[in-house]
Amino acid sequence: MSVISSSKEAMAQARVRMEKAVEDFRKELAGVRTGRASLALLDHIRVDYHGTSMPVNQLGSLSVPEPMSIVISPWDPAAVPLIDKAIRTADLGLNPTNDGKVVRVPIPPLTEDRRKDIVKHLHKVLENHRTAVRNIRRDVKEAVDKLEKDKKISQDEQKRTLEELEKLTHSETKKIEDLCAIKEREILEVR
Repeated sequence: MSVISSSKEAMAQARVRMEKAVEDFRKELAGVRTGRASLALLDHIRVDYHGTSMPVNQLGSLSVPEPMSIVISPWDPAAVPLIDKAIRTADLGLNPTNDGKVVRVPIPPLTEDRRKDIVKHLHKVLENHRTAVRNIRRDVKEAVDKLEKDKKISQDEQKRTLEELEKLTHSETKKIEDLCAIKEREILEVR
């Protein structure tokens, strides 16, 4: 955290850092598997292509032609077996097929047990991001307390800033919890 010289600066920094935590949570949620196909499922998969680890989406075009499958059309046909292997070893429970030109990834329906496991994972991710927001609050609170101790701000300003910080923390935590609730409903919804 950079040096904070005013309560406005402290709040601006808290807001930016907490928004980053919420955005990171959104990205994390995009990669969590639900019952339907989503290109975000493959975001974390990297393919060893000519000695370089590359994301799948940089090796070809990805599409979702139907709700239960993803099709990857590599620009280089030599990448087809590499992409196939990377998806199989990614531990996502996916079993791709290829015809030498494209890789098809059927998305199997989730079992009840798998849905519960995914929800447990989702709750761990949620708690990690809640903790991140609380840690940001703690850092900023310490900075504001130091400003007051060093007589750079008044006690009234310190109190106002800490109240504003608390409201911001609750608001950002609620955003994360709401996103989690929506994703949980998607996961548990049986089609």
